[in-house]
Amino acid sequence: MSLFGDGLDAAVRKAFTRPAPKSAGARMRYLVKQLGGTKAVAQMLRISQRTVERYVKDQIKKPRPDLAARLEREVKARWQPQIRARARQKAATTGGIVIDTRARLGYTAPIGSTDQDRIRHLTVALPPRYAARLFDAQEQGATEQRLQELAAEALKEVYFQDGGRRAGSLEEVRFTDIEHLEFDL
Repeated sequence: MSLFGDGLDAAVRKAFTRPAPKSAGARMRYLVKQLGGTKAVAQMLRISQRTVERYVKDQIKKPRPDLAARLEREVKARWQPQIRARARQKAATTGGIVIDTRARLGYTAPIGSTDQDRIRHLTVALPPRYAARLFDAQEQGATEQRLQELAAEALKEVYFQDGGRRAGSLEEVRFTDIEHLEFDL
């Protein structure tokens, strides 16, 4: 499970204008339309072409749990791509992104400061440049660790340093023991 990647995807899904198909038949028909045939869908889902055809005709209505999960994941990944792109673009250029987290946050600072790690609950609006960095890294296939580092860097600059108005000597923010993480556009 990718906490940061899934969180960014969930934030973008909130911008959808229509709900994704719910039944197995409707999901299968959508994938067949998107991929251009039952053979491509069968290969992607690792099932037979005949099984895909049966789902399309509603001869089979209830997929087994592993197939249902793959089916849902593939439909959600392809659902409303233009609206998804528009939401990402808006967040990266004008809107920014809000991060709501409850995690252990600490930092590296000069001797004599109180840099003790502690659990904090933060809801911080990040400017568009940080949203752009997070979405770009996610599209390029960044690891969960890299997304976490980008979020920690954004929190350092926006929350701890307040855009350069305080804590100028702060070196690094540690973002660990994440209990809750949610993004919103």
